[in-house]
Amino acid sequence: MALTTLDPVTALIVVDLQRGIVGSPLAHAMSDVVGRASALAAAFRRHRLPVALVNVDGAAPGRTERPRPAGPLPDGWTTLIPELDQQPGDIAVTKRTWGAFASTDLESQLRSRGVTQVVIVGIATGTGVESTARQAYEAGFNVTLATDAMTDPRSEAHDYSIANVFPRLGESGSTQAIIELLATRSAQI
Repeated sequence: MALTTLDPVTALIVVDLQRGIVGSPLAHAMSDVVGRASALAAAFRRHRLPVALVNVDGAAPGRTERPRPAGPLPDGWTTLIPELDQQPGDIAVTKRTWGAFASTDLESQLRSRGVTQVVIVGIATGTGVESTARQAYEAGFNVTLATDAMTDPRSEAHDYSIANVFPRLGESGSTQAIIELLATRSAQI
């Protein structure tokens, strides 16, 4: 579905753009993803809209077929990348699951600010971003996905989410289209 509109109070959610993850092998150039996510964060702040910066520290409990890394994470692994230019007014969320809403206060933080729509970017398209989008949709938020500001270690997972999952959860568009809608929306207010 094409991007149509942004609600008056839309928040940006940036998923897992942190030191321990951005250096991993990914399907798309990390510099492009970081540049676009940073541009969106700057645009949201310029329009005085909420920015939520999410990092991951650990994992949900339970058995999986794939082994998980054992032992403590390296120093600095959870630190958000400096390009995001974290500001005191940003919402900071640390998650221990794939999605940013499960077992965090993200939903209440957004609702307390009157947010009705979220734009989601980050890593990994098929896990952290998709799970966050699913949870946002299930919580009743309008969901928008900036597909050129996300990536995944697996190109097939990235492509599958964009083609088959995201159209069922909301609207997708480019970073530039979202920035233009922000400007149009602000001009109308």
